[in-house]
Amino acid sequence: MIRLYDKGVYLLNGTEIVEDIEAVRVKTGKEIQRSEAAKGTMAYKILEAHNTSGSMERLQIKFDKLTSHDITFVGIIQTARASGLEKFPIPYVLTNCHNSLCAVGGTINEDDHMFGLTCAKRYGGVYVPPHQAVIHQYAREMLAGGGKMILGSDSHTRYGALGTMAMGEGGPELVKQLLNKTYDIKMPGVTAIYLDGEPMKGVGPQDVALAIIGATFGNGYVNNKVMEFVGPGVEKLSADFRIGIDVMTTETTCLSSIWKTDEKIREFYEIHGREEDYKELNPEDAAYYDGMVYVNLSEIKPMIAMPFHPSNVYTIDEVNANLKDVLHDVEQKALVSLDGAVDYTLQDKIVDGKLYVEQGIIAGCAGGGFENICAAADIIRGKYIGSDEFTFSVYPASTPIYMELVKNGAVADLMQAGTIVKTAFCGPCFGAGDTPANNAFSIRHSTRNFPNREGSKLQSGQIASVALMDARSIAATAANKGFLTPATDMDVEYKGRKYYFDQNIYANRVFDSKGTADPSVEIKFGPNIKDWPAMAALPENLLLKVVSEIHDPVTTTDELIPSGETSSYRSNPLGLAEFALSRKDPAYVGRAKEVQKAEKAIEAGECPAEALEELKPVMNKIHEAYPEIDRTNLGVGSTIFAVKPGDGSAREQAASCQKVLGGWANIANEYATKRYRSNLINWGMLPFITEEDHQTLSFQNGDYIFVPEIRKVIDEKASEAKAYVIGAGEAWKEILLRLGDLTDAEREIILKGCLINYYRG
Repeated sequence: MIRLYDKGVYLLNGTEIVEDIEAVRVKTGKEIQRSEAAKGTMAYKILEAHNTSGSMERLQIKFDKLTSHDITFVGIIQTARASGLEKFPIPYVLTNCHNSLCAVGGTINEDDHMFGLTCAKRYGGVYVPPHQAVIHQYAREMLAGGGKMILGSDSHTRYGALGTMAMGEGGPELVKQLLNKTYDIKMPGVTAIYLDGEPMKGVGPQDVALAIIGATFGNGYVNNKVMEFVGPGVEKLSADFRIGIDVMTTETTCLSSIWKTDEKIREFYEIHGREEDYKELNPEDAAYYDGMVYVNLSEIKPMIAMPFHPSNVYTIDEVNANLKDVLHDVEQKALVSLDGAVDYTLQDKIVDGKLYVEQGIIAGCAGGGFENICAAADIIRGKYIGSDEFTFSVYPASTPIYMELVKNGAVADLMQAGTIVKTAFCGPCFGAGDTPANNAFSIRHSTRNFPNREGSKLQSGQIASVALMDARSIAATAANKGFLTPATDMDVEYKGRKYYFDQNIYANRVFDSKGTADPSVEIKFGPNIKDWPAMAALPENLLLKVVSEIHDPVTTTDELIPSGETSSYRSNPLGLAEFALSRKDPAYVGRAKEVQKAEKAIEAGECPAEALEELKPVMNKIHEAYPEIDRTNLGVGSTIFAVKPGDGSAREQAASCQKVLGGWANIANEYATKRYRSNLINWGMLPFITEEDHQTLSFQNGDYIFVPEIRKVIDEKASEAKAYVIGAGEAWKEILLRLGDLTDAEREIILKGCLINYYRG
């Protein structure tokens, strides 16, 4: 079904896979060098066209367009305003698809929307009102273009199927673009995703995506690389099918994606009235890839990603055939993620030897596409979901899609069966809509199924489970009244309805400044919209207290700062920080604030040990080796340890919440994604790496770590810092903390204390 090549490969004429360079030379009759063939990928061409550095080893990218939604754009614009923003230099689209229900927190959600509208007017942007479209569907319909690059402040910013290289990053990276700066990275590796064959009837894009994620996530095969989709199987897939696979590439931890394009993609642009934005993309006749994932589409079966990660994949047939064993395995894996906070079992989901689920949802940027919902309607037509616990909801990804589903009768077929059809909304994906009952099991065509991602609260003793599936098998399960069923078991006639896009829906409702700024417009600030607090520059020496220690194999950004209703506070840095690590380590905020007292004392010109009594023996120990250390050359703050933090969302608040609570660093064995590490750096936090085994660390929660001359280390471009652990009994142990690769700009940002300070000068 899927094969990973253990070394680089060459692709000839877009179809022939060759592993040996000599064979390539024989077949082409040319003296081809690997370095030249590496320039033959689509990814290389697009990156080269957007690079401003003059070197393809160290890229400085300027994007064509930007996009954000309503739990990221306030913080981004506030940061840019504090750094000197005058107008948006490139098209910047502000969508409202996360806090669009305006259901909690009083006026704060709609206040954010009004902030967005007035900023779009003042700075020359585009404002998409709530319920019109989820961020990525609007981008597909209105922003994407062949050979273009888009940067979004949402991790699932992926438009590769349309010939657009898109990346999801934390807000500070968008701030840089708004200030006419660049996105700085090393030239990423490029991995070919070679599609062969053709999907069987009943198999959908989520099935293919989950199979790829299952094969690549755990081993990091495509981590921080560009996934380039090639091969004869591509042409067998519709535009919607390709989009459905593409959006899920985020869950492999790749950097971005790009696909070869053809007449089906030209038709997509034509349908949306933008045929001029189509560009044919293909790799060169001989292209070299750092690796290859071979996917036989014909062998892909309906898949399910069991709780609590998109990579925890099985075929649905496997689950049904080995139900008790699979559920037991899931329960055992959950012990790590849930850390004993609740009693967790799935065995009660077995009813008459079959798996019974309480909820089905098709939604968002992954599931809410036209073809997915049409297929679901074809499957459930003439059936009904029953009147027991099982519920079924469908969210079209945009109002234009919704309108066409109404016109062609799909909505009627769904509703007649007992389905609730709702407006464009990202809630079921990030935990702000359709939260299941305690201990319930939900199947969703959405992007993620992390613990509590669906909205339950571990700290309140609540737990629910989400499994990811394709819309077709969710509809088949709904037609079977909640009993897990692969769509391939259903005898269905798929109508293959044609899509018609009504551009007037957006033309009549979306505010588009056409790039013209109006400085006379006053920005509307609700009472929850707060400025970023002042942040100090990096001190000469640093004393860190470890205030949280996480030993999970991977720590998601959901665990660092929860999704769901906490998103309402993302316009309020200090208010949101109260939720930091609340589901993973509820004592974290209190510990961090206690340490912060010492730093505040230093800022006030006072002795830190007077504000924090426990510092006195620690400082005495430091003075034995460094007698010159005092409040004039020392900073005191907190740090956390996690084995591999940062999987998941691009949300910058996973880092900024630690920063505003006095955090100066993270210590990790490795960082799950580039975007989380970038977020740390942009908020002035040191991205330390330790090579110690996490089970036998030299430090533990509650210990202090003294890092002398840290400012000198950063300023002189050293790659590591010598540090000392001061533990119980004032034990003194030397350790080494590595910094990894840092650009000159990143070092300067850390020295200045954060990106805002860096741009203020």
